[in-house]
Amino acid sequence: MSTIKRVAHCSHWGAYTLLVENGEIVGTEPFEHDPHPSPIIHSVREWADPSRRVLRPMVRSGWLEKREKSNRRQRGKEKFVAVSWDEATALVAEEIDRVRNDFGNASIFAGSYGWTSSGRFHHASSLLKRTLNLVGGYTGHVDTYSIAAGPVILRHTLGSEEACGGGANTLDSIAENTETLVVFGALSPRTAQTEAGGIGPHTLETHLKRIAERGIRVILISPLRDDLPEWLDAEWWPIRPNTDTALMLGLAGEIVKANRHDSDFLNRCCSGSERFLAYLDGSVDGVRKDAAWAAGITGLDIADISALAPVLVDTRSMLTVSWSLQRAHHGEQPFWAGLGLAAVAGQIGLPGGGVGFGYGSLGGVGAPYGLGKPPAISQLQKPIDSFIPVARITDLLLNPGAEFTYQGETRTYPDTRLVYWAGGNPYHHHQDIHRLEEGWSRPETIIVQDPMWTATAQRADIVLPATTSIERNDLAGNRRTNYVMAMQKAIEPLGDARSDFDIFNAIATRLGVGDAFNEGRDEMGWVRHLYEQTRSDAAERLGFEMVDFDTFWSVGSAEMPVRENYTYLAGFRQDPEANALKTESGRIVLGSEKLASLGYADCLDHPAWIEPAEWLGNAKEDNELHLVSHQPTGRLHSQLESAEASRAHKRNGREQARINRHDAERLGIRDGSTVRLWNARGASLATATVDEAVRAGVVVLPTGAWFTPTGNSGLDIAGNPNVLTLDVPTSQFGQGCSAHTCLVRVEPYEGSAPDAFDHYQETIAALADA
Repeated sequence: MSTIKRVAHCSHWGAYTLLVENGEIVGTEPFEHDPHPSPIIHSVREWADPSRRVLRPMVRSGWLEKREKSNRRQRGKEKFVAVSWDEATALVAEEIDRVRNDFGNASIFAGSYGWTSSGRFHHASSLLKRTLNLVGGYTGHVDTYSIAAGPVILRHTLGSEEACGGGANTLDSIAENTETLVVFGALSPRTAQTEAGGIGPHTLETHLKRIAERGIRVILISPLRDDLPEWLDAEWWPIRPNTDTALMLGLAGEIVKANRHDSDFLNRCCSGSERFLAYLDGSVDGVRKDAAWAAGITGLDIADISALAPVLVDTRSMLTVSWSLQRAHHGEQPFWAGLGLAAVAGQIGLPGGGVGFGYGSLGGVGAPYGLGKPPAISQLQKPIDSFIPVARITDLLLNPGAEFTYQGETRTYPDTRLVYWAGGNPYHHHQDIHRLEEGWSRPETIIVQDPMWTATAQRADIVLPATTSIERNDLAGNRRTNYVMAMQKAIEPLGDARSDFDIFNAIATRLGVGDAFNEGRDEMGWVRHLYEQTRSDAAERLGFEMVDFDTFWSVGSAEMPVRENYTYLAGFRQDPEANALKTESGRIVLGSEKLASLGYADCLDHPAWIEPAEWLGNAKEDNELHLVSHQPTGRLHSQLESAEASRAHKRNGREQARINRHDAERLGIRDGSTVRLWNARGASLATATVDEAVRAGVVVLPTGAWFTPTGNSGLDIAGNPNVLTLDVPTSQFGQGCSAHTCLVRVEPYEGSAPDAFDHYQETIAALADA
């Protein structure tokens, strides 16, 4: 008689209990303390399906024969050869030694992007960097694809990126104190279901319901009406994409024009405000930034903008600015302009007032903020100072020796000979994939360590099969959640897959640094050690008693100390001298001496409207639409793309391209028909969905479809928007991702195309004899 085993676990989209019978997952139950669990948790059993899994170590045949002299353009085309783990780890260690000895450690790019698991021990990118730091270091990345330009400008203007990482006003404070809430971008449970490092309770909907109960006026500034739940009954202002900065500046200019700006706050708490005010009133360029000016750029109503400006001063007003806004050309500006508008209105540092960034972009942003030390495996000290901004990977590969700038500093791209990517998929998240494909042919060796046959793994020289989180023990937790969660092994590893720790431990041992890497601990020794570090910190520094490890592991979770009902910069507002910020002036920077000295045309010395490279204001054809490539509903990035929750949001086996009825009619597009989205960078197929929640002139294609090119043209048949997106930096200062700056043409597709899922499986089988 079989017995169902209950296994505590956690993923980026929440905590849950797995029900396991005879070694198979038969059900999933949400975390008992989660009021709004994500439906994605029920897709986890897909990890146990071997059809897309890498089941044994594999080496590309041409590389195995000729090593670094192989034809690199055969990546993704030549068959793989199965090898033993001993041979695979020997090959990897030999390559690391060859490149670091012949070219230096900066020629090793540890490009991993750590979304493969919420586990803080089997964290693939951290373990990779730990290994390489023990043998001289590597070139890594700074910032993330999600949020790069924003943190850069806030570090300069606020002295830290805290306000966009969950450290601004907590949502409970907003729900109880705000009177006017202006949402730039979104406050969506769709994106809030996910959190880096896992999450316990999902609380965004709870706070939104309290906002609705109190009757707070909510204005949604977005090209998509469903960026807020319909039941919130918000006012929808369907703005042109990439023009939020102009609206913010126009509102600030209206306040200044009426002489309603808070001069006391600007004088006491800000520096360079005279430059900003001169820009708003037209003294700088002869153009007054007001409602009429903003309406011409944004496509919004002049009267609405004019009427809102005094409300931001007369009521307790709060601006929320999504991370998505800074993923665009000149993405620094909406964050800086939002800060400038809140300062002009005098709302910063008041309960329920001011500005915050990223609410809803991840589940924990705005939730009670963790005060303790979250568990994490140490990457150890990095011996060399070599990095690139994360979204500049193609530039790195194509332009060795070229200069780039970052935060005002000039640096040089190293000569990359080896790429080691563990637990990530740049063929999902990087822009202009066809340009990436060219760069990907340049390094001598590419190693990919992943559970799945992603498009990135297919284009590797060595592929190492890692287990998923359900095949090993781990723990989850971060500063933006009030729990540490147990991640207990549910099933045995598929094929010859090994845990990330075991893989790197074997490689480190071959490199002669095994003892320093593992510190004498096995898997459960490390899990216990990391938990005890968190528990000891909470007790010694905060006087908070967490349960002992055995209780934690048995129960499946442990509460951590958090900060609730928080008002950001309240102490600074009260006494800016005693609570000086870590900026060039010790105050909020609205006019920057540093940026003035740099003289960048794409990031001025004050918040400014700078026309993006592609937007509806310079569309040249009637069928050019602005592409919004936001996060999907049924998966995280490209994870579990073929699982039930993801497929439920596809139509006819492809991603849905949502389009306004007016645009569909004039372009001859029928609901449910196949359409081709294209521009000079590439083309992709999707299924058209006519949707009045989408602003005219906009088409929405979510990220995460597994890149599935066909034929000589490279037409992607699955609906991957990054064959279309623009791969340019946000500016010379921030160097962030500009994915949301993208014009495309959309037309009915009359040809026939294979099923995307079937074609992908055929590709895997052809490469790996799977």
